[in-house]
Amino acid sequence: MFLRNDFMTLRALEPEDLEIMYRWENDSSLWMYGSTMEPYSRYTIKQYIANSDKIIYEKKHLRLMIELKDKSVVGCIDLFDFDAHNSRAGVGVLIDSAFQHQGYATAALELLCRYAFDFLNLHQLYAHIPTINSYSLKLFEKNGFTQCGLMRDWIRNGDRYLDVAIYQKTRL
Repeated sequence: MFLRNDFMTLRALEPEDLEIMYRWENDSSLWMYGSTMEPYSRYTIKQYIANSDKIIYEKKHLRLMIELKDKSVVGCIDLFDFDAHNSRAGVGVLIDSAFQHQGYATAALELLCRYAFDFLNLHQLYAHIPTINSYSLKLFEKNGFTQCGLMRDWIRNGDRYLDVAIYQKTRL
């Protein structure tokens, strides 16, 4: 199975994920890592979950919840900007603060890469990572991504601008 290992599963969204997604999406300290610019209502997130059953080729995005064997949800992992013609997609990972630094992001990214390359038949994956996020830089490097570019002053964070590294992994 592409989306499972001995201790975790990457699974589709369920209605029960509403509250944890509401908390993550409305945590403004996380907004600089994605494209969120304003809070999301529970209604909006409920609609997002309800429409998440559309195939990736139609919606160009796939969010999977990272669930442990004991059914604890520790985070989520996304494929976004899915481009079937060019066989590529962006990758984003979020691990709940209560579960960080326990190897869950590494395992989830490994599973997602295997799924993207071996099942979806993608040629490449990429990530945009603020250079101040040393944990994410190490995570992607550990999973075989290499830095292929740098966008200077790319993200505004308060009164300063942050550089963003572009990481890429190409299927061998």
